[in-house]
Amino acid sequence: MEWSRPRRNDVGVSNRPEGPKGECSVSENALPAAKSARSERIAARTRGENWKKPPRRIETSECITCDSCLRSCPEEFGAIFDRGLDVVIIPELCSGCPACVLECPVDCIYVDEDWQPTDASLWSHIDLSAGTS
Repeated sequence: MEWSRPRRNDVGVSNRPEGPKGECSVSENALPAAKSARSERIAARTRGENWKKPPRRIETSECITCDSCLRSCPEEFGAIFDRGLDVVIIPELCSGCPACVLECPVDCIYVDEDWQPTDASLWSHIDLSAGTS
């Protein structure tokens, strides 16, 4: 299946929250519950059951490690991590919203239809940074 990434200037692309399901944004009142849901996803190492979109991935050969995507990822997902030489998206934490895509200056973030589970060494890093271990 061929997919075309939205560009920042494409018609219909904005950084407003997506539709009524709110896969890209959570109201401030729901933020504690969203953070709790993130902690549950980290503990279970699974994606949200109601997420319809596939996660995103960063093409490391195109990435300039500017961290714009990391800063734009909604806090309730916190799916993007800087590992020093590269920036990675944890598919189990990524809702598939376009927040990072819209901020990437080099357009190196793609839909990952064939995502693979995150390896144990990276989960150890996530557990430490999330304070869940």
